Amino acid sequence: MLDTTSIRKKSLELGFSACGFARAEPLPLNDLFNDWLGKSSHGQMHYMEKNIDLRLDPGLLFPGAKTVIPLLASYHTEEYTPAESLKVSRYAVGRDYHRVLKKRAQKLIDWMSGEKPGLKARIYVDSAPIMEKEWARRAGLGWIGKNTCLIRPGEGSWFFLGTIITDLELPPDLPEDRDLCENCTRCIDACPTQALHPDGYLDATKCISYLTIELKDPIPENFMGQTDYWLFGCDRCQEVCPSNRFAKETTIQDLKPKEVFNGINQQMINQMSHDEFEKYFSGTALKRAGLEKLKQTRSFLYPND
Repeated sequence: MLDTTSIRKKSLELGFSACGFARAEPLPLNDLFNDWLGKSSHGQMHYMEKNIDLRLDPGLLFPGAKTVIPLLASYHTEEYTPAESLKVSRYAVGRDYHRVLKKRAQKLIDWMSGEKPGLKARIYVDSAPIMEKEWARRAGLGWIGKNTCLIRPGEGSWFFLGTIITDLELPPDLPEDRDLCENCTRCIDACPTQALHPDGYLDATKCISYLTIELKDPIPENFMGQTDYWLFGCDRCQEVCPSNRFAKETTIQDLKPKEVFNGINQQMINQMSHDEFEKYFSGTALKRAGLEKLKQTRSFLYPND
């Protein structure tokens, strides 16, 4: 029988950490999101300005949508600690999560289709305008913290998110309406560039992840000495989050660190050829930045070397 219990059980067998269900209905336009765009806090991520209607209504993205099924996959591992000289965000040290999650979620869809022939479903992993964290919250998988990450009670925030939309009607889970951050401001206080605002939004133009990945221009000089030697991404707001004391090790081998990430240093990046870049980082998230961006960031971190 295909129901929420069996789907949840199968998702866990496939390595996902959690699975929830929400009714596929239009979301209200969030004033905070609107203000965020109005303040140009998205920087050069102009795709955030587009397809707002699709972002808010899964029925426009996937005609016939009845249920949204958010999936979480832990990428927490004790096998990797960023080097002090050049740091790479933990999410990027394994295989590219887009491929890993899509492959496993497709197996879940194939199994669902086998249980109910004719079912229609599609998986999205950063591949469409979807409010992934909001759908996960609505499906009861966690709350959106002051660091803007989805935080799962008792498990923390080291999770990738994927979303399945299907025409199968399933009973929704209760949303997580609590704000369990309460009075804690550790993430806000610890952000090296003060990118997190107390009123609940992230100014991406100040975020180290944005500066080292999304920004096409050189990192502005006013951030000199503030980026804490992050070469790609930043984990600071998650590192200090008390909820992550309870993070569970990922069971997905492909999300564990590739050996090369334990040996990254200035000389390696500075002297790396394009062929070496392909050899070391093909199939990882670092491909998104590209070699020239990594070298540019390395030079910003060590301008006198």
